[in-house]
Amino acid sequence: MRPKPAIKPTKPYFSSGPCAKRPGYKLEILREAPLGRSHRSSSSKLKLKKAIDKTKEVLGLPENYLVGIVPASDTGAFEMAMWNLLGERPVEVAHFDAFGKTWADDIREQLRLEKARYHTTDYGFLPELSKINFHNDVVFTWNGTTSGVRVPNGNFIPQDRRGLTLCDATSAVFAVDLPLEKLDATTFSWQKVPGGEAAHGMLILSPRAVERLENYNPPWPLPKIFRLKNKGKLMADLFEGSTINTPSMLCVEDYLDALLWAEKIGGLPELIRRSNENLAVIERFVEDHNWIHFLASDPEIRSNTSVCLKVDLNPGQVKELVRLLESESAAYDIASYRDAPPGLRFWCGATVSKEDLERAMPWLEWAYHQTKG
Repeated sequence: MRPKPAIKPTKPYFSSGPCAKRPGYKLEILREAPLGRSHRSSSSKLKLKKAIDKTKEVLGLPENYLVGIVPASDTGAFEMAMWNLLGERPVEVAHFDAFGKTWADDIREQLRLEKARYHTTDYGFLPELSKINFHNDVVFTWNGTTSGVRVPNGNFIPQDRRGLTLCDATSAVFAVDLPLEKLDATTFSWQKVPGGEAAHGMLILSPRAVERLENYNPPWPLPKIFRLKNKGKLMADLFEGSTINTPSMLCVEDYLDALLWAEKIGGLPELIRRSNENLAVIERFVEDHNWIHFLASDPEIRSNTSVCLKVDLNPGQVKELVRLLESESAAYDIASYRDAPPGLRFWCGATVSKEDLERAMPWLEWAYHQTKG
């Protein structure tokens, strides 16, 4: 019987959402939240506007891009983009994970767009992006949270595209240098790379997306929670601190803390560096052990946030391995997504420390041999 490793991770939080809080996080930082105040009060609207402005600053967004805080996390933000923008022209849908498939299913079954082409592939791979026609609108996920596969860069998106690009970037924003000038509607949630709280989404719109909104009315009814226009005009105040429904000011304060922390440690370049450094810890471990493998075997398309792994165990043994690590407080919430192939998934975003990942790897090896034996 192998002895247990001597040292455990200080923070064994490797969930892919909600993700680990930033290093040094304490609940006391939320004391400045305007609790008990209306979200329409001047103090609350200042906080909401600050969250929007800081998001623009940290991401380095073009000045003419709009950012809005919307309900229902990344799911709500991306559904909002699809229901408002699609239908004006044919659409191309590229999907390679469970959430990308959800967008494809909604386009087929809810929006019922007949002029649609679907580009898909098995878990661990990318579809042939060169086959996408950018004269049409394009819907895709930058980083497949459930597959550990990401788009390597934006070279496949032409500058002279006629259609809009709608990008679910929730596991990529703040971890990847996104070509935002090529993305027209980009969405994410606070609960991923920033380590914020759930239920709030972010919608980023390019001038081309705004033009579509102002000049196109989709043929389907829009629920109030999705509406971005009033009397045919864009509701500009949504991108200045007003919201469609009531946000949690406690969660806003938490997100502001994450943004200020990101700014303090070096901004987007440092967030990206930390994610890449964390991925490298697991890459070294996989290279040294022949019983564990990346779901994305090609390093060029391998996610640096949602790192998905295959283990030479049967599905029941994989569940036992996950249970063992949780019972030892060595790694929490590392089972693969329920619709993905059986395996493991470690979140490696910037709020996870390299040292904790390094300490988790010997425990992973211990649990593997315990389970296999």
